[in-house]
Amino acid sequence: MSDSQEATSPVAGIGGPVACVSKVELRVSCKSLLDRDTLNKSDPCVMLMVQNQGQWTELDRTEVIKSNLNPVFAKVLMLDYYFEEVQKLRFEVYDIHGTHSIGTRDDDFLGGVECTLGQIVAQKKMVKPLLLKYGKYAGKSTITIHAEEISGNNGYLELSFCAKKLDDKDLFSKSDPFLEIYRINDDGTEQLVHRTEVIKNNLNPVWEPFKVSLISLCSCDDERKLKCLVWDYDSRGKHDFIGEFYTNFKEMQKISSGNKVTWDCINPKYKLKKKNYKNSGLVILSDLKLHRVYSFLDYIMGGCQIHFTVAIDFTASNGDPRNSCSLHYINPYQPNEYLKALIAVGEICQDYDSDKRFSALGFGARIPPNYEVSHDFAINFNPEDDECEEIQGVVEAYQNCLPKIQLYGPTNVAPIINRIAKQAAGKEPIKDASVSIFKVSVYEMALRASQFLHKSCLFPPLMYTASPAALAKCVLAEVPKQVVEYFSHKAIPPMNPVLNSTSSSIANTPE
Repeated sequence: MSDSQEATSPVAGIGGPVACVSKVELRVSCKSLLDRDTLNKSDPCVMLMVQNQGQWTELDRTEVIKSNLNPVFAKVLMLDYYFEEVQKLRFEVYDIHGTHSIGTRDDDFLGGVECTLGQIVAQKKMVKPLLLKYGKYAGKSTITIHAEEISGNNGYLELSFCAKKLDDKDLFSKSDPFLEIYRINDDGTEQLVHRTEVIKNNLNPVWEPFKVSLISLCSCDDERKLKCLVWDYDSRGKHDFIGEFYTNFKEMQKISSGNKVTWDCINPKYKLKKKNYKNSGLVILSDLKLHRVYSFLDYIMGGCQIHFTVAIDFTASNGDPRNSCSLHYINPYQPNEYLKALIAVGEICQDYDSDKRFSALGFGARIPPNYEVSHDFAINFNPEDDECEEIQGVVEAYQNCLPKIQLYGPTNVAPIINRIAKQAAGKEPIKDASVSIFKVSVYEMALRASQFLHKSCLFPPLMYTASPAALAKCVLAEVPKQVVEYFSHKAIPPMNPVLNSTSSSIANTPE
């Protein structure tokens, strides 16, 4: 066990530009590891690797646990889970020597295992034998991986613990205490939730505050039993047991301003043997902060409106609209690529806009009456009111506009982006507004323009090579995440829809 261990470590997710279905926490433990040390037992650490484009790269790692062949790691490995992707993972266990990085010659490889995140999620608890190089079994060594889904509207806790008058387990100095919290599962098994840092030579330790999700602590069940253990740390891994107590989240919530929740730390053996035994010290919950993590639906149901703005590329790179190879081809029998993209995305967005009126803009064309190049014009040619009634109104405005303009260039979306940002910031009675800009690239020949927009708007381009429905799903997948991240960053909770509403403007630029 290391001197300092944290409960959680948010990690960048795996996958492409699509939004994750949910977040998954992985907790790792091992049994019967190979003993590579001569005088002591192995000091194991688990490295989590992910495969991207055929290459393995490290995503995260657990803490190092000293002198232990059956480690239960406290570090949580957090991943984004994508149902539509095969997410290949590899867990590698090393016996660590010193403070250098994993993978040096001094470190001993204790075994590894490959799997997919989907396999872990499907089983929730996966036990696999560890393999050495060339597929050889690492003795009887196994690795156990627990998976827990973290839904968007779960909260997390910030807990602060301290202790007083703990038993002194050391002969020439005071105890070096640390605290472990375990969740008791429905099947009676125990799952480590958090292990604090070690406080050296102190019978009245004050441990660092730590954060843990509600689902990790108690599976969102206030009355789920929690087992808490206090140990005296030993560098050889033979920690001395000081005492234990049981509690639940409901009891923890009794803490209030100025008051603390206190438990007797009990050593069952001492309680049986000693007549006047009271406790082996006191453990105190000195502070509890509950942080609500809001979901996209929390904001939508709280009155958040999504204003859908269309910005269409009318540059000459799209081809002559009279040519069937053009993205703007005027086909009397079916919609062209721009209309397909517009309808697919717009029909979804319009459900989140109460007035169903959408700004429809164009850029990169010579427009009447003087046929000067414009990079910010209303496609209904009404500069006083660029909005159209519903998506069908946008479609009709586009069809009426196309024969009246001349496709030109260059590709310059900055004026439209600036306009949308100003409109979003100026909406009343909105205190804060965000602009989420995404782009639909309807043909691979537009890649250069896509890359330009990527640099301007910070969002990756999406090539339209699938069905309109698949396009809409891919394009809009990021929007809930962006909305939640923006409001979270601004510390803005969902509003009461009766009192107010909040708007998020979205610009859709078919390219």
